[in-house]
Amino acid sequence: MRQWRATFGPGRKAIFPQVHEAGGLASSDFTSMNDLAITIQGQLFDHLAYHFVLTYSNWESVTVCASESFEALADGFQNAVWELGGVPRRHRSDSLTAAVNNLSAKREFQTRYRDLLDHYGVAGERINVRQPHENGDNESAHGHFKSAVDQALLMRGSRDFTNREEYAAFLQTQAASRNAERGARFDRDRAALRSLPAQRIDGNLRVTCRVDPGSLIHIHRNTYSVHSRLIGEKVEARLFADRVEVWYADQCVDTLTRLVGRDKHKVQYRHIIDSLIRKPGAFAHYRYREDLFPTSRFRMAYDRFREEQEERPDTKEYLRILQHAARESESAVDDALRVLLASDILLSSAAVIALARKSTELPAATDVVVEAPDLSLFDTLLTPTVGNYVEEETSSQLGVVDAFRADPRSGPGPVEGTETADNPRAVPGPGGSGREGELQLPAVPCGTDEPRM
Repeated sequence: MRQWRATFGPGRKAIFPQVHEAGGLASSDFTSMNDLAITIQGQLFDHLAYHFVLTYSNWESVTVCASESFEALADGFQNAVWELGGVPRRHRSDSLTAAVNNLSAKREFQTRYRDLLDHYGVAGERINVRQPHENGDNESAHGHFKSAVDQALLMRGSRDFTNREEYAAFLQTQAASRNAERGARFDRDRAALRSLPAQRIDGNLRVTCRVDPGSLIHIHRNTYSVHSRLIGEKVEARLFADRVEVWYADQCVDTLTRLVGRDKHKVQYRHIIDSLIRKPGAFAHYRYREDLFPTSRFRMAYDRFREEQEERPDTKEYLRILQHAARESESAVDDALRVLLASDILLSSAAVIALARKSTELPAATDVVVEAPDLSLFDTLLTPTVGNYVEEETSSQLGVVDAFRADPRSGPGPVEGTETADNPRAVPGPGGSGREGELQLPAVPCGTDEPRM
Protein backbone atom coordinates (compact mmCIF):
# COMPACT_ATOMS: atom_id res chain seq x y z
CA MET A 1 0.00 0.00 0.00
CA ARG A 2 2.82 2.39 0.79
CA GLN A 3 4.41 1.63 -2.59
CA TRP A 4 1.08 2.13 -4.38
CA ARG A 5 0.48 5.45 -2.61
CA ALA A 6 3.96 6.65 -3.54
CA THR A 7 3.43 5.63 -7.18
CA PHE A 8 -0.25 6.31 -7.93
CA GLY A 9 -1.71 7.92 -4.80
CA PRO A 10 -2.70 11.57 -4.22
CA GLY A 11 -0.11 14.22 -3.48
CA ARG A 12 0.81 15.00 0.12
CA LYS A 13 1.19 18.32 1.92
CA ALA A 14 4.67 19.74 1.51
CA ILE A 15 6.49 21.83 4.12
CA PHE A 16 8.33 24.88 2.80
CA PRO A 17 11.33 26.01 4.89
CA GLN A 18 11.44 29.76 5.26
CA VAL A 19 14.34 32.20 5.02
CA HIS A 20 14.61 34.20 8.24
CA GLU A 21 16.25 37.60 8.43
CA ALA A 22 18.07 38.88 11.49
CA GLY A 23 15.77 41.07 13.58
CA GLY A 24 12.91 40.42 11.16
CA LEU A 25 10.36 38.22 12.90
CA ALA A 26 9.44 37.16 16.43
CA SER A 27 6.73 34.61 17.15
CA SER A 28 4.95 33.92 20.42
CA ASP A 29 2.38 31.54 21.81
CA PHE A 30 1.07 30.14 25.10
CA THR A 31 1.91 26.60 26.15
CA SER A 32 0.66 24.53 29.09
CA MET A 33 3.29 23.57 31.67
CA ASN A 34 1.06 21.20 33.66
CA ASP A 35 2.80 18.06 32.38
CA LEU A 36 5.81 19.03 34.50
CA ALA A 37 3.72 18.63 37.71
CA ILE A 38 5.06 21.79 39.36
CA THR A 39 3.87 22.42 42.94
CA ILE A 40 3.92 25.55 45.08
CA GLN A 41 4.28 24.62 48.76
CA GLY A 42 2.92 21.18 47.97
CA GLN A 43 -0.08 22.40 45.96
CA LEU A 44 -0.25 21.58 42.23
CA PHE A 45 0.39 24.76 40.22
CA ASP A 46 -1.95 25.01 37.21
CA HIS A 47 -0.34 27.49 34.82
CA LEU A 48 0.79 28.41 31.31
CA ALA A 49 3.94 29.95 29.93
CA TYR A 50 4.06 32.76 27.37
CA HIS A 51 6.88 31.75 24.99
CA PHE A 52 8.55 34.42 22.82
CA VAL A 53 11.06 33.31 20.13
CA LEU A 54 13.20 35.21 17.59
CA THR A 55 12.94 33.01 14.50
CA TYR A 56 16.43 33.86 13.17
CA SER A 57 18.51 32.92 16.22
CA ASN A 58 15.84 31.08 18.27
CA TRP A 59 16.51 33.36 21.25
CA GLU A 60 13.62 32.88 23.67
CA SER A 61 11.89 34.48 26.63
CA VAL A 62 9.38 32.88 29.01
CA THR A 63 6.78 34.49 31.31
CA VAL A 64 4.61 32.52 33.74
CA CYS A 65 0.89 33.26 33.43
CA ALA A 66 -2.48 31.83 34.40
CA SER A 67 -4.48 32.22 31.19
CA GLU A 68 -4.34 33.39 27.59
CA SER A 69 -5.57 36.87 28.45
CA PHE A 70 -4.47 40.07 26.75
CA GLU A 71 -2.80 41.19 29.98
CA ALA A 72 -0.65 38.02 29.94
CA LEU A 73 0.16 38.59 26.26
CA ALA A 74 1.13 42.22 26.88
CA ASP A 75 3.28 41.35 29.90
CA GLY A 76 5.08 38.52 28.12
CA PHE A 77 5.73 40.52 24.94
CA GLN A 78 7.00 43.56 26.82
CA ASN A 79 9.16 41.47 29.17
CA ALA A 80 10.82 39.90 26.11
CA VAL A 81 11.56 43.06 24.13
CA TRP A 82 12.83 44.98 27.16
CA GLU A 83 15.09 42.06 28.01
CA LEU A 84 16.32 42.11 24.41
CA GLY A 85 16.86 45.87 24.39
CA GLY A 86 15.06 46.25 21.05
CA VAL A 87 12.05 45.21 18.98
CA PRO A 88 11.78 43.09 15.80
CA ARG A 89 10.07 44.40 12.69
CA ARG A 90 7.21 41.86 12.79
CA HIS A 91 5.43 39.79 15.45
CA ARG A 92 3.44 36.63 14.67
CA SER A 93 0.83 35.10 16.98
CA ASP A 94 -1.77 32.39 16.66
CA SER A 95 -5.49 33.13 16.51
CA LEU A 96 -6.03 33.62 20.24
CA THR A 97 -8.95 35.89 21.06
CA ALA A 98 -6.73 38.24 23.08
CA ALA A 99 -5.11 39.34 19.80
CA VAL A 100 -7.53 38.44 17.00
CA ASN A 101 -11.25 39.09 16.65
CA ASN A 102 -12.27 35.62 15.46
CA LEU A 103 -15.94 36.65 15.23
CA SER A 104 -15.13 39.05 12.40
CA ALA A 105 -15.09 37.82 8.82
CA LYS A 106 -11.79 39.65 8.28
CA ARG A 107 -10.39 38.32 11.56
CA GLU A 108 -8.86 41.69 12.33
CA PHE A 109 -6.70 42.45 15.36
CA GLN A 110 -8.29 43.45 18.64
CA THR A 111 -8.05 47.16 19.44
CA ARG A 112 -5.89 46.72 22.55
CA TYR A 113 -3.48 44.38 20.75
CA ARG A 114 -3.20 46.78 17.80
CA ASP A 115 -2.43 49.61 20.22
CA LEU A 116 0.32 47.48 21.78
CA LEU A 117 1.93 46.83 18.39
CA ASP A 118 1.65 50.49 17.38
CA HIS A 119 3.31 51.59 20.62
CA TYR A 120 6.38 49.49 19.74
CA GLY A 121 6.22 50.07 15.98
CA VAL A 122 5.82 46.37 15.17
CA ALA A 123 3.79 44.91 12.30
CA GLY A 124 1.40 42.19 13.41
CA GLU A 125 0.90 38.79 11.77
CA ARG A 126 -1.33 35.84 12.62
CA ILE A 127 -1.53 32.23 11.53
CA ASN A 128 -4.61 30.47 10.23
CA VAL A 129 -6.93 28.63 12.59
CA ARG A 130 -5.77 25.11 13.51
CA GLN A 131 -2.57 25.46 11.48
CA PRO A 132 0.17 25.38 14.15
CA HIS A 133 2.87 24.48 11.61
CA GLU A 134 2.65 28.07 10.35
CA ASN A 135 4.20 29.03 13.66
CA GLY A 136 6.65 26.14 13.52
CA ASP A 137 9.62 27.82 15.17
CA ASN A 138 7.58 28.56 18.24
CA GLU A 139 5.84 25.17 18.35
CA SER A 140 9.17 23.36 18.11
CA ALA A 141 10.67 25.59 20.81
CA HIS A 142 7.84 24.62 23.19
CA GLY A 143 8.87 20.98 23.24
CA HIS A 144 12.61 21.63 23.47
CA PHE A 145 12.22 24.15 26.28
CA LYS A 146 9.93 21.93 28.38
CA SER A 147 12.28 18.97 27.90
CA ALA A 148 15.19 21.10 29.14
CA VAL A 149 13.15 22.26 32.15
CA ASP A 150 12.16 18.67 32.94
CA GLN A 151 15.82 17.59 32.92
CA ALA A 152 16.75 20.53 35.16
CA LEU A 153 13.99 19.55 37.59
CA LEU A 154 15.35 16.01 37.75
CA MET A 155 18.79 17.37 38.57
CA ARG A 156 17.25 19.71 41.14
CA GLY A 157 15.66 16.74 42.89
CA SER A 158 12.32 18.44 43.55
CA ARG A 159 9.45 19.98 41.62
CA ASP A 160 8.20 21.97 44.59
CA PHE A 161 8.86 25.71 44.98
CA THR A 162 8.34 28.13 47.84
CA ASN A 163 6.37 30.64 45.76
CA ARG A 164 5.59 31.64 42.21
CA GLU A 165 8.50 34.10 42.08
CA GLU A 166 11.04 31.36 42.86
CA TYR A 167 9.59 29.18 40.09
CA ALA A 168 9.59 32.06 37.58
CA ALA A 169 13.26 32.76 38.41
CA PHE A 170 14.02 29.06 37.82
CA LEU A 171 12.47 29.24 34.34
CA GLN A 172 14.41 32.42 33.58
CA THR A 173 17.63 30.63 34.50
CA GLN A 174 16.82 27.79 32.10
CA ALA A 175 15.99 30.22 29.28
CA ALA A 176 19.22 32.16 29.88
CA SER A 177 21.22 28.92 29.76
CA ARG A 178 19.70 28.01 26.40
CA ASN A 179 20.16 31.54 25.05
CA ALA A 180 23.87 31.42 25.87
CA GLU A 181 24.22 28.82 23.09
CA ARG A 182 22.81 31.10 20.36
CA GLY A 183 26.23 32.67 19.68
CA ALA A 184 26.86 34.73 16.56
CA ARG A 185 23.32 34.40 15.18
CA PHE A 186 21.90 36.11 18.24
CA ASP A 187 24.49 38.90 17.93
CA ARG A 188 23.30 39.54 14.36
CA ASP A 189 19.68 39.32 15.55
CA ARG A 190 20.17 41.88 18.30
CA ALA A 191 22.13 44.25 16.06
CA ALA A 192 19.20 44.39 13.62
CA LEU A 193 16.52 45.17 16.23
CA ARG A 194 14.77 48.52 16.30
CA SER A 195 14.93 50.89 19.26
CA LEU A 196 12.55 50.63 22.18
CA PRO A 197 10.02 53.37 22.99
CA ALA A 198 10.56 55.64 25.99
CA GLN A 199 8.52 53.45 28.35
CA ARG A 200 6.33 50.38 28.60
CA ILE A 201 2.66 50.60 27.75
CA ASP A 202 0.12 50.14 30.53
CA GLY A 203 -1.29 46.74 29.61
CA ASN A 204 -3.88 46.42 32.36
CA LEU A 205 -7.61 46.87 31.87
CA ARG A 206 -9.40 49.38 34.08
CA VAL A 207 -13.01 48.74 35.07
CA THR A 208 -15.15 51.03 37.23
CA CYS A 209 -17.68 49.23 39.42
CA ARG A 210 -19.77 49.83 42.52
CA VAL A 211 -19.42 47.68 45.65
CA ASP A 212 -22.75 45.95 46.24
CA PRO A 213 -24.44 45.44 49.67
CA GLY A 214 -22.68 42.07 50.02
CA SER A 215 -19.28 43.81 49.88
CA LEU A 216 -18.71 42.29 46.42
CA ILE A 217 -17.61 43.57 43.03
CA HIS A 218 -18.36 41.78 39.76
CA ILE A 219 -15.80 41.90 36.92
CA HIS A 220 -16.10 39.92 33.68
CA ARG A 221 -18.65 37.55 35.27
CA ASN A 222 -16.35 36.83 38.21
CA THR A 223 -17.01 37.88 41.81
CA TYR A 224 -14.49 39.33 44.26
CA SER A 225 -14.94 40.61 47.79
CA VAL A 226 -13.56 43.91 49.11
CA HIS A 227 -13.58 45.39 52.59
CA SER A 228 -17.06 46.11 53.91
CA ARG A 229 -16.15 49.76 54.52
CA LEU A 230 -16.35 50.23 50.73
CA ILE A 231 -19.99 49.10 50.44
CA GLY A 232 -21.88 51.52 48.20
CA GLU A 233 -18.71 53.21 46.88
CA LYS A 234 -17.38 53.25 43.33
CA VAL A 235 -13.96 51.68 42.91
CA GLU A 236 -11.62 51.17 39.96
CA ALA A 237 -10.45 47.62 39.34
CA ARG A 238 -7.20 47.29 37.37
CA LEU A 239 -6.85 43.84 35.81
CA PHE A 240 -3.32 42.51 35.37
CA ALA A 241 -2.26 39.07 34.14
CA ASP A 242 -2.18 37.55 37.63
CA ARG A 243 -3.87 40.04 39.97
CA VAL A 244 -6.62 42.62 40.37
CA GLU A 245 -5.78 45.91 42.04
CA VAL A 246 -8.66 47.77 43.70
CA TRP A 247 -8.21 51.57 43.65
CA TYR A 248 -10.27 54.11 45.57
CA ALA A 249 -9.59 57.85 45.71
CA ASP A 250 -6.38 57.36 43.67
CA GLN A 251 -5.02 54.86 46.18
CA CYS A 252 -4.59 51.10 45.88
CA VAL A 253 -6.63 49.75 48.78
CA ASP A 254 -6.35 46.02 48.01
CA THR A 255 -4.69 43.49 45.69
CA LEU A 256 -6.57 40.30 44.82
CA THR A 257 -5.56 37.16 42.96
CA ARG A 258 -7.16 37.22 39.52
CA LEU A 259 -9.63 34.42 38.83
CA VAL A 260 -9.24 32.35 35.67
CA GLY A 261 -12.34 31.65 33.60
CA ARG A 262 -15.92 32.78 34.12
CA ASP A 263 -18.52 32.49 36.90
CA LYS A 264 -15.83 32.07 39.58
CA HIS A 265 -15.79 33.71 43.01
CA LYS A 266 -13.26 34.55 45.71
CA VAL A 267 -14.55 35.92 49.01
CA GLN A 268 -12.03 36.83 51.73
CA TYR A 269 -13.33 36.19 55.24
CA ARG A 270 -11.36 39.17 56.55
CA HIS A 271 -13.55 41.50 54.47
CA ILE A 272 -16.90 40.44 55.98
CA ILE A 273 -16.21 38.67 59.28
CA ASP A 274 -17.39 41.61 61.43
CA SER A 275 -20.74 41.62 59.63
CA LEU A 276 -21.09 37.86 60.08
CA ILE A 277 -20.45 38.18 63.82
CA ARG A 278 -23.42 40.55 63.98
CA LYS A 279 -25.55 38.29 61.75
CA PRO A 280 -24.37 34.72 62.52
CA GLY A 281 -27.55 33.14 61.19
CA ALA A 282 -26.60 34.16 57.64
CA PHE A 283 -23.52 31.92 57.60
CA ALA A 284 -25.16 28.48 57.33
CA HIS A 285 -26.78 29.18 53.94
CA TYR A 286 -24.39 31.84 52.62
CA ARG A 287 -23.91 31.46 48.88
CA TYR A 288 -20.11 31.74 49.14
CA ARG A 289 -19.76 29.91 52.45
CA GLU A 290 -17.11 27.49 51.13
CA ASP A 291 -14.73 30.44 50.59
CA LEU A 292 -14.81 31.14 54.33
CA PHE A 293 -12.80 28.04 55.29
CA PRO A 294 -9.16 29.18 54.95
CA THR A 295 -7.79 25.65 55.46
CA SER A 296 -9.20 22.16 55.74
CA ARG A 297 -8.85 22.31 59.55
CA PHE A 298 -11.23 25.26 59.72
CA ARG A 299 -13.79 23.17 57.83
CA MET A 300 -13.19 20.23 60.18
CA ALA A 301 -13.71 22.51 63.19
CA TYR A 302 -17.01 23.77 61.77
CA ASP A 303 -18.19 20.20 61.20
CA ARG A 304 -17.12 19.25 64.74
CA PHE A 305 -19.19 22.11 66.18
CA ARG A 306 -22.22 20.96 64.22
CA GLU A 307 -21.83 17.38 65.45
CA GLU A 308 -21.44 18.40 69.08
CA GLN A 309 -24.40 20.78 68.83
CA GLU A 310 -26.64 18.60 66.71
CA GLU A 311 -29.88 19.69 68.36
CA ARG A 312 -29.24 23.45 68.02
CA PRO A 313 -26.22 24.09 65.81
CA ASP A 314 -24.59 27.40 66.74
CA THR A 315 -22.26 28.99 64.16
CA LYS A 316 -21.08 31.67 66.60
CA GLU A 317 -18.35 29.36 67.91
CA TYR A 318 -16.82 28.95 64.48
CA LEU A 319 -17.22 32.63 63.61
CA ARG A 320 -15.35 33.62 66.78
CA ILE A 321 -12.45 31.45 65.66
CA LEU A 322 -12.57 33.04 62.21
CA GLN A 323 -12.63 36.53 63.72
CA HIS A 324 -9.58 35.75 65.85
CA ALA A 325 -7.77 34.47 62.74
CA ALA A 326 -8.61 37.72 60.92
CA ARG A 327 -7.47 39.98 63.77
CA GLU A 328 -4.49 38.01 65.08
CA SER A 329 -2.98 35.13 63.11
CA GLU A 330 -4.54 32.58 60.79
CA SER A 331 -1.54 30.24 61.04
CA ALA A 332 -1.66 30.30 64.86
CA VAL A 333 -5.35 29.34 64.83
CA ASP A 334 -4.64 26.60 62.30
CA ASP A 335 -1.90 25.18 64.56
CA ALA A 336 -4.25 25.26 67.55
CA LEU A 337 -6.92 23.42 65.56
CA ARG A 338 -4.35 20.83 64.50
CA VAL A 339 -3.65 19.96 68.14
CA LEU A 340 -7.24 20.10 69.41
CA LEU A 341 -8.79 18.14 66.55
CA ALA A 342 -6.33 15.30 67.17
CA SER A 343 -7.34 15.10 70.85
CA ASP A 344 -10.52 14.09 72.66
CA ILE A 345 -10.98 17.52 74.24
CA LEU A 346 -14.36 19.17 73.68
CA LEU A 347 -13.80 21.80 70.99
CA SER A 348 -14.71 25.39 71.83
CA SER A 349 -13.77 28.83 70.53
CA ALA A 350 -12.32 29.75 73.93
CA ALA A 351 -10.01 26.72 73.89
CA VAL A 352 -8.86 27.43 70.33
CA ILE A 353 -8.17 31.10 71.01
CA ALA A 354 -6.32 30.36 74.25
CA LEU A 355 -4.14 27.77 72.55
CA ALA A 356 -3.56 30.01 69.51
CA ARG A 357 -2.09 32.68 71.77
CA LYS A 358 0.44 30.08 72.90
CA SER A 359 1.17 28.80 69.40
CA THR A 360 4.92 29.18 69.87
CA GLU A 361 4.75 26.46 72.53
CA LEU A 362 2.93 23.96 70.32
CA PRO A 363 4.83 21.04 68.78
CA ALA A 364 5.61 21.49 65.10
CA ALA A 365 3.61 19.50 62.59
CA THR A 366 6.83 17.85 61.42
CA ASP A 367 7.69 16.55 64.90
CA VAL A 368 7.05 12.81 64.60
CA VAL A 369 7.77 10.47 67.50
CA VAL A 370 8.58 6.92 66.43
CA GLU A 371 9.13 4.33 69.15
CA ALA A 372 12.27 2.21 68.81
CA PRO A 373 11.37 -1.28 67.54
CA ASP A 374 12.02 -4.39 69.64
CA LEU A 375 14.65 -6.13 67.53
CA SER A 376 14.21 -9.39 69.45
CA LEU A 377 10.98 -9.89 67.53
CA PHE A 378 13.00 -10.24 64.34
CA ASP A 379 15.18 -12.93 65.96
CA THR A 380 12.16 -15.22 66.22
CA LEU A 381 11.91 -15.19 62.42
CA LEU A 382 15.41 -16.66 62.19
CA THR A 383 14.93 -19.32 64.92
CA PRO A 384 13.17 -22.61 63.93
CA THR A 385 10.01 -23.04 65.93
CA VAL A 386 8.99 -26.56 64.78
CA GLY A 387 11.15 -29.24 66.43
CA ASN A 388 12.03 -32.60 64.92
CA TYR A 389 10.65 -31.55 61.56
CA VAL A 390 12.26 -34.40 59.68
CA GLU A 391 11.07 -36.95 62.20
CA GLU A 392 7.49 -35.86 61.72
CA GLU A 393 7.54 -36.65 58.03
CA THR A 394 5.67 -39.85 57.23
CA SER A 395 7.37 -42.74 55.51
CA SER A 396 5.14 -42.25 52.45
CA GLN A 397 6.24 -38.63 52.12
CA LEU A 398 9.89 -39.64 52.35
CA GLY A 399 9.28 -42.24 49.69
CA VAL A 400 7.86 -39.68 47.28
CA VAL A 401 10.77 -37.32 47.93
CA ASP A 402 13.36 -40.06 47.40
CA ALA A 403 11.69 -41.19 44.19
CA PHE A 404 11.61 -37.64 42.87
CA ARG A 405 15.30 -37.14 43.68
CA ALA A 406 16.20 -40.34 41.83
CA ASP A 407 14.19 -39.40 38.74
CA PRO A 408 12.87 -35.78 38.66
CA ARG A 409 10.62 -36.64 35.72
CA SER A 410 8.66 -39.03 37.87
CA GLY A 411 7.10 -36.56 40.23
CA PRO A 412 4.24 -37.32 42.59
CA GLY A 413 1.36 -39.12 40.96
CA PRO A 414 -1.87 -37.43 39.96
CA VAL A 415 -4.51 -36.59 42.49
CA GLU A 416 -7.13 -39.28 42.71
CA GLY A 417 -10.03 -38.69 40.35
CA THR A 418 -8.16 -36.54 37.77
CA GLU A 419 -7.54 -37.36 34.13
CA THR A 420 -4.04 -37.67 32.73
CA ALA A 421 -2.84 -35.30 30.02
CA ASP A 422 -2.17 -38.13 27.56
CA ASN A 423 -5.73 -39.42 27.70
CA PRO A 424 -7.69 -37.09 25.39
CA ARG A 425 -11.43 -37.03 25.59
CA ALA A 426 -14.24 -34.87 24.26
CA VAL A 427 -14.89 -31.52 25.82
CA PRO A 428 -18.31 -31.40 27.49
CA GLY A 429 -20.77 -29.75 25.17
CA PRO A 430 -23.06 -26.87 26.10
CA GLY A 431 -26.55 -27.43 27.31
CA GLY A 432 -29.61 -26.89 25.28
CA SER A 433 -30.97 -23.42 24.55
CA GLY A 434 -33.77 -22.08 26.68
CA ARG A 435 -36.98 -20.42 25.63
CA GLU A 436 -35.24 -17.05 25.28
CA GLY A 437 -32.30 -18.48 23.37
CA GLU A 438 -30.08 -18.36 26.45
CA LEU A 439 -27.18 -20.81 26.62
CA GLN A 440 -27.77 -23.54 29.24
CA LEU A 441 -24.55 -24.69 30.90
CA PRO A 442 -24.08 -28.28 32.07
CA ALA A 443 -24.95 -28.88 35.68
CA VAL A 444 -22.08 -28.53 38.12
CA PRO A 445 -22.15 -30.85 41.13
CA CYS A 446 -21.96 -28.83 44.31
CA GLY A 447 -23.00 -28.93 47.91
CA THR A 448 -22.97 -26.93 51.11
CA ASP A 449 -20.31 -27.00 53.77
CA GLU A 450 -20.75 -26.77 57.46
CA PRO A 451 -21.61 -23.32 58.90
CA ARG A 452 -18.79 -20.74 58.99
CA MET A 453 -16.81 -22.73 56.35
